Amino acid sequence: MSKTAASLAPAADPSRWKALVFIALAQLMVVLDATIVNIALPSAQTDLGISDGNRQWVITAYALAFGGLLLFGGRIADKWGRKNAFVVGLIGFALASALGGAANGEAMMLGARALQGAFGALLAPAALSLLAVMFTDAKERAKAFGIYGAIAGGGGAVGLILGGFLTEYLNWRWTFFVNIPFAIVAAVGAWMVIREPAGSRNRAPLDIPGVVLSTTGLVALVYGFTRAESAGWSNTLTVAMFVASAVLLAAFVLVEAKVKSPLLPLRVLLERNRGGVYLSLGLAVISMFGLFLFLTYYLQVVKGFSPVKTGFAFLPMIAGMIAGSTQIGARLMTRVPPRLLMGPGFLVAGLGMLLLTQLEVGSSYPALILPAQLLLGLGMGTAFMPAMSLATHGVDPADAGVASAMVNTSQQVGGAIGTALLNTIAASATTAYLADHAAEAAAGGPAGQLIQAQAMVEGYASAIWWAVGILVASSVIALTLINTGRPGAGGPAASGSGEDAELKVPVLAH
Repeated sequence: MSKTAASLAPAADPSRWKALVFIALAQLMVVLDATIVNIALPSAQTDLGISDGNRQWVITAYALAFGGLLLFGGRIADKWGRKNAFVVGLIGFALASALGGAANGEAMMLGARALQGAFGALLAPAALSLLAVMFTDAKERAKAFGIYGAIAGGGGAVGLILGGFLTEYLNWRWTFFVNIPFAIVAAVGAWMVIREPAGSRNRAPLDIPGVVLSTTGLVALVYGFTRAESAGWSNTLTVAMFVASAVLLAAFVLVEAKVKSPLLPLRVLLERNRGGVYLSLGLAVISMFGLFLFLTYYLQVVKGFSPVKTGFAFLPMIAGMIAGSTQIGARLMTRVPPRLLMGPGFLVAGLGMLLLTQLEVGSSYPALILPAQLLLGLGMGTAFMPAMSLATHGVDPADAGVASAMVNTSQQVGGAIGTALLNTIAASATTAYLADHAAEAAAGGPAGQLIQAQAMVEGYASAIWWAVGILVASSVIALTLINTGRPGAGGPAASGSGEDAELKVPVLAH
C-alpha cells in the first residue's frame, strides 16, 4: 500500500469485533429460520388446521416477502442508516416470530410469516453492509467474512438440528419463539457497540418506480418457481408469473438506467467481479437447497431417522463449512485471488455431490453420505467466504446496502429455483421408474415398499446429477468472470478495490 493511502485510511473501529458477534448472531437467526420451520411444518399444520393445499404458503409467504423486498431493504439501510435498519429489523423479526408462535389459525400464521420475511429483508442486507464498511483491513476483513460465510452456509443445517430438537421435545411453536432471545440480544448489543462510519449514507431520494418494479418482479419470479413445484411448469398461472416477472424486471433495468437516483445503480450489478459473484453464488445455492431437501427426505423416509437424528446427520457438512470458511478461505484470502478459492471450492463441492449420485436404498451413512457432506461443506465454505467479501468490496459506501441485498437476492432466488427445479426433476425420474416397475410396485407388501423406496432414491440421484452440473457451471463462471487480484495486490480489480477501496470508506463518527 502507498504511504498516501496508508495515511488516508480510516482508523479501525475499536468495537468492530464485538459488533461482529451481534451481526453474526442476527445472520444465524435469519438463515436457520429458513429451515427450522420446515421440520415443524407437519405439526403446525395439524394444530392450526391448515389444508394440504395451503401448507406451502407457510414457506412461500416468507420467501415472497423476503425475496421481493430485499433490494428495497438494502436501499433503506443505505438511506436511513445501517445500524438503525439492523436494529429495527431485529425488533420487527422478533415481534413477527412471537406472532407466529402464538398463532391460533391459518391467517395469523401466514401473516406472521410474511412479516418475518419483510423484516428479514431489512435486516439481512444491513448486517452484511455493516461488515463491509466496518472491516477495511484486508486480513481482518478475511477473518470477519470467514465467520460470516460459515454462518451463511451452515446456518440452514443448524436449523435442521434445532428444529428437530424443538419439535420433538417441546412443540412446533418454539421454532418461532426461539428467535426472540436471539433478536433481543443482537439488537441490544448492536445498539451499544456498533458505530457506523460517518458520511456513508445515501441521501438521494427514493426511487419509487424502481421499488415497485423490483418488488413485484422478484415476487412474481419467486412465486413462479414455488408454484412450478406444486402445480407444474406448464400451469397457466406458473407461466403467467414467469412472463410477468420477465416484463417487470426488464422494465426495472430500463428505469434504473434512466433515473437520477436509481434503487439499484447498474454499476453495482454490471461490474464483472460482483456480477460473477452474484451469478456463481446463485447457481451454487440452487444445488445446495435441492440437496438439503433430498437428504432430509432420504434420511427420514428411506432410512427411518428421527428429526433429531436427521439434524445431527448434517453435522459433517456444518463442520466442513466452518473449516472451509475460517481455516481455508480466511487464511488464503489475502494470499491468492478470489477466483482461485471460489472456482476450486465449487469443484470440491461438486465432487461431494458426485459421490451422492451413487445413493441407493441401502447406502451406508459413514461410507458414502458422511464423506460427501464433508467435501460439500469444505468446498462451499471455501467458496462462500471470498464471495461474501468480494460482493461488497470496492463498492461506494453509499451503495453498500443495496450491493449486500443483491447477495441475499441471488441466494433467495437460487433457493426458490433449486427447490422447484430439482424437486421437479426428481419427481419425474421417480414417476418414470415406477412406470417401468409398475407390476412389482402393484404387488404390495415388502417388495412393493422396496420398489417405492428405490423409485424415490432414483429420483434423488437423477436430480443430484443436475446439481453436479450446476456446481461445475458455478466454478467456470467464477474462474472466467472474476479477475480481481488478492486484496492489496495490483492487477485487474473490482471497481474501487485494493488501495482505492480503502480511500473510499469514510472515517468513523465519534
